Amino acid sequence: MSTPLTHLHPGDSATIIAIHAEEGLHLRLQALGLRNGKRVELIRQAGFSGPLQVRIGTTDVMLRRTEAAKIEVCKA
Repeated sequence: MSTPLTHLHPGDSATIIAIHAEEGLHLRLQALGLRNGKRVELIRQAGFSGPLQVRIGTTDVMLRRTEAAKIEVCKA
């Protein structure tokens, strides 16, 4: 069952199965380590539609909700 990254709750882990973004954003997300098959953990969600903090391995990344909504994940 797949879901957008924005639907995870803090502490949830999931595997990236697809990134539905235009080429420029797709390349930027890949440079940050967000690739198909990678495990991500949602660390924190800022209030009032603020950014999400996700952890990929040992790296923490802040993502806008609009960017995170384009990342499709499968919860473990």
